[in-house]
Amino acid sequence: MTAGSLHELGAVEALRAFRSGELSPVELFDASVARIAAVDAADSEGEGAINAVVQVLEGARGAAEEAERRYAAGVDEPLGRGGTALLGLPVATKEKHGLAGEPLSQGLVALRDERAEADHPVIERIRAAGGIVHARTSSPEFSCATVTHSRLWGVTRNPWNRALSPGGSSGGAGAALAAGYAPLATASDIAGSTRIPAAFNGVVGYKAPYGRVPGLPPLSADWYRGDGPMARTVADTALLAGVMSGMHPADHGTVPGEGSLPIEYPDAAGWLAGKRIALSVRLGDYPVHSDVQAAIRRTAAVLAGAGAIVEEVELPWASGRIRDITMAHFGKILGPAMAELTAGMTELSDYTERFISDAHAAGERMSLVESLAGEARMQAELAAAMDGFDVLLAPVNAVDGLVADASYLDGITVPSPDQAGGEVRLDHYWQAHMTVPFNVNNRCPVLSVPVGIAGNGLPIGMQIVGHPYAESSVFHAGAALESLQPWPLLAPLG
Repeated sequence: MTAGSLHELGAVEALRAFRSGELSPVELFDASVARIAAVDAADSEGEGAINAVVQVLEGARGAAEEAERRYAAGVDEPLGRGGTALLGLPVATKEKHGLAGEPLSQGLVALRDERAEADHPVIERIRAAGGIVHARTSSPEFSCATVTHSRLWGVTRNPWNRALSPGGSSGGAGAALAAGYAPLATASDIAGSTRIPAAFNGVVGYKAPYGRVPGLPPLSADWYRGDGPMARTVADTALLAGVMSGMHPADHGTVPGEGSLPIEYPDAAGWLAGKRIALSVRLGDYPVHSDVQAAIRRTAAVLAGAGAIVEEVELPWASGRIRDITMAHFGKILGPAMAELTAGMTELSDYTERFISDAHAAGERMSLVESLAGEARMQAELAAAMDGFDVLLAPVNAVDGLVADASYLDGITVPSPDQAGGEVRLDHYWQAHMTVPFNVNNRCPVLSVPVGIAGNGLPIGMQIVGHPYAESSVFHAGAALESLQPWPLLAPLG
């Protein structure tokens, strides 16, 4: 391998190269930092900089030097396990995952001088496993949008098409992976904030079951939320998920899991034989773009051709009703928390003000008991649809992309899936994403994997949904698809 191609390496691949002596952690660290310097602010075509990284921690090079010494002395632990699970790997972390003593603004101008008092639990675990946080990535203010721009950090753009957004809220993480800034990244997901950018950037994102990955109280008690991993391959995503997961004394909601996730998938496609897979292209009435529908159906056919039994299922879900239930939920927890934090702030982005207002109004219209009843119905409906199946397949996004600097305050117009040349107007742009139903069903693991490219040049993502806490099923299904239908590992930036 050459210095110019080191940014293309995956995490498991790099770990093997470290152990064989073919590669030094210092070489990979330097290549990752150099890639950010060369690409992130570049705008040679006048299309706008990617702008995914808000802080480079070049002082972390000392950790890479220490990892180099540890490999030279010999590493005996199994690959990807224990205190050397991530030894020497650069990891890009979402800025909301605080590092002790470093800025913790969450994209808010008024908090730009705030410093984290301690490492976030996922940072703590990454460092304990030998991972090296070398870059921190952008998000919208308070991670409350599915685009990534803020008054503090400006606009983050998709490396596949810079006119379009990388998605949000973990948009910087998705763009960083697609641009080759790191083999691993951290993300978070309360309504799709991991899966949406994973899909739009052509990488893998994982929404773990609620409680598997520790968060910070008090908002860690919100049963929609969860922190998680992103990477460019299924194995790399499983690697970071394994490091991040498990019970933690800071988060009373954490739970034990079913065991270690595999990071190697020999005969991955063989897992499919006889597996029963449910397919729901529209999850009820979501108006899904024709390019997205075609990619999902093509992928389902590939899985069927490899021996899986694929059947379409119906879900009685309406995107407007889902919006009402979930916004009422946010009106009881996240909305008030944001309102309290931002009280008196004058430099908020328009989408932040709108989210606080919309959540408050929705919370006033629907009581907590009513929203819980709505959630329970959705959970029962998903359980019924998945009965007898191993996993469920569905699109991540109903749309093929979002404009990079737009806020969509007045909703979004999308092509009609039922009428050629027709359009559908959605009251809230969150209805353009098919992720939040699985935050309502938040004990279900969901893996987002790439399945194609839309006409606008952006990747298309598919959700693989498992039964509650059945984590290995979604990774095995993802690995099988990856072996049958490999995807590009980087955006075509050169």
